[in-house]
Amino acid sequence: MTYIVVENCIKCKFQDCVEVCPVDCFYEGENMLVIHPDECIDCGVCEPECPAEAILPDTEPGIEKWLELNTKYASEWPNITRKGEEPADANEWKDKPGKEEQFSPNPGAGD
Repeated sequence: MTYIVVENCIKCKFQDCVEVCPVDCFYEGENMLVIHPDECIDCGVCEPECPAEAILPDTEPGIEKWLELNTKYASEWPNITRKGEEPADANEWKDKPGKEEQFSPNPGAGD
C-alpha cells in the first residue's frame, strides 16, 4: 500500500502534508501535489493533515487513474520538502467537485 494524492488537491494545493512527510516524497505541480509511490513508506501521517481530504491509500476503489497520475508526475515534477504558499483562492476550490478538468501537467517551483 502507498498513499496518493487525488482530485481534491487540484487548485487547492494546501501543502500541510509536505511538512509532516518523513521521507520527502511529495512533488509539486502547477496546481496540485503528487506522492511518489515508490518513495512513500506508508506511514499515513500526511493523510489527516490535508484540509481538502485529497490523500488516500491506493487501496481505495476507483482511484487507479490517480495512482498512475502520481507515478507519472512524481518523476517529472520537482520535489517539495517545505510548505510553500497556497493559492489565494484555495479555500474557494476546496470542496468543489469535478476539478479534474482543471488539472495542469506543468511543474511547480519545488524548493
